Amino acid sequence: QVQLVESGGGLVQAGGSLRLSCACSGTISSSNTMGWYRQAPGNQRALVATMHTGGQINYVDSVKGRFTISRDNINHIVYLEMNSLEPEDTAVYYCNINFILFSRRYDYWGQGTQVTVSS
Repeated sequence: QVQLVESGGGLVQAGGSLRLSCACSGTISSSNTMGWYRQAPGNQRALVATMHTGGQINYVDSVKGRFTISRDNINHIVYLEMNSLEPEDTAVYYCNINFILFSRRYDYWGQGTQVTVSS
């Protein structure tokens, strides 16, 4: 069973920084995409940033230049460095991993970690 364990959320003032981590355990494909999504109250869950094992990165426009995604492919950990945080970044942040294994797509989610940015 694949498990994702997130850490690093919290309360920070606008302009501050936080670093999220997500460790993946279980049987996964060596080729996979790990990333971060967020969900604010009343909104749908939305992409923040993703990174493939091959290095391809995707960011939502609103975080470009402020957030940096990185990963440790050996230990299956993905990080999200968040700088210049804004109140609009307040949300529950979820870690995700998806991959194809034996012609079937798998998607797994972490439990979520709260990020609150005060103005």
